[in-house]
Amino acid sequence: MTATDRSIELVNAAAQAAADRLAHDIIAYDVSDVLSITDAFLLASAPNDRQVKSIVDEIEERLQKELGAKPVRREGDRDARWILLDYVDIVVHVQHSEERVFYALERLWKDCPELPLPEDAVKTRGKAAEHAESVGDGGERAGVSGDTDGELS
Repeated sequence: MTATDRSIELVNAAAQAAADRLAHDIIAYDVSDVLSITDAFLLASAPNDRQVKSIVDEIEERLQKELGAKPVRREGDRDARWILLDYVDIVVHVQHSEERVFYALERLWKDCPELPLPEDAVKTRGKAAEHAESVGDGGERAGVSGDTDGELS
């Protein structure tokens, strides 16, 4: 089984919305073969809580406006360190960069096929490492590597 056309449409719109709000390291996985509850996971991150919230708000607004999709569940708003949007067909995870490294969802789903994303979203790969270097910690504090293959270390 593979992700449905609707799931891919939702993933692409959400990825573009996240990229437009300057999310880092956007990646999507087709998890339909290993999970029965959803077709795809979209992962994105940001260096601060306010930006995490902004990315999530943009994704939610864009999917509602363009595709008529509303999440059935939204979790994590209070701390804005990891916000989850559940659209049934897809689940969107927007994490603070530190949470992204700590929980390493990419490692859990690395055996699942990666879904193609819009060019703007693909260009975000490695942005967390660039940001960490620009603030002077070289990525060491958060454990971020400069790899551009979609995985954080």
